[in-house]
This record gives sequence, structure tokens and C-alpha cells, in this order.
Amino acid sequence: MILTREKILEEIEAGRLSIDPFDPAFLGPASYDLQLGEQLRILDPDIKMIDVTEDADYVALSKVATLDRPYELAPGHTVLGITRERVSLSSSLCGWLEGRSRYARLGLMIHVTAGFIAPGVSNRQVLEIANIAPYAMRLHAGVRIAQLIVQRTEGTAVYRGRFAEQMEI
Repeated sequence: MILTREKILEEIEAGRLSIDPFDPAFLGPASYDLQLGEQLRILDPDIKMIDVTEDADYVALSKVATLDRPYELAPGHTVLGITRERVSLSSSLCGWLEGRSRYARLGLMIHVTAGFIAPGVSNRQVLEIANIAPYAMRLHAGVRIAQLIVQRTEGTAVYRGRFAEQMEI
């Protein structure tokens, strides 16, 4: 079941959901807008081929850049961004990242396929930002670029993997 504004606020009040920093103006009817943080991870443009194996690691294939000024994302390119907000979910909640329609309609994707947020995480969300438009786009820190959709789980679970407490890109 997807939580509405009222239920999201109840979960925050009960301590089962935390969004830090939290701005009530970012809360919609059934989602919360997340801002693009101050870092990007840029994939190395000289790489010609990546073997998709369990050993593939995006960190080794990219570099971190600060988003202290707008970043021009070329058509067909992908970068990793990170949310300004830290999202913490209890073991009875999970979440989904979705793009905002205003940007999707321009050809900007904020997650390629990894939109799920597992129960029990407490981290900043990494965004796989892809420009599928035929023109360049400038990315700005602080823009409300994504939305968090919160959902109850049936039962409880806790993700303890590599990204459970990620705070950097």
C-alpha cells in the first residue's frame, strides 16, 4: 500500500520514517520530493567496453565532481547524482524513487532501473540520471529532481548490503 501525505506524516511522527532535512512544502499527496545534492559521479568517457560481471564496479569507472555550478549533461549520457536528503526507513517500510513528470517530459530520467529503496536503509539515495533527449541539459544542485514514494511491507526485513548507509556517491 502506498502511503498518502497523512500516513507519511504519521510514520515520521512515529519515528518509522525519517527524511533529513525535511521540508513540509516538498510533501505531495502521496510522495515527497527529493533534491539533487552537491555531488555527481561522472563515468569515464574513454571507456569503450564494460564487462557486466559481479566484479564490475562503478567507482573504478568514474570520478566524483562537485555540483557547485550547473553540470551540462550531454544527450545519451548518464551520471550518478545523490540526494541532499538522507532517507531512513524502518523494517516495515520500503520506498521507490521516481522522476518528476516536469523533467521526464523533457527527456530526463532520474533512475535507470534501480528505483527500489529497501527496508531498514538510512542513506542518501543515488540517482542514475540519464539524458534521453536530443539536446543537452544543465543539472543544478538543490533542484527537486525526484520523488520518494513510501510503501508498507508485508512482514519486516532489513537490508544490510553495501549501500545500506551510503552518504557519499
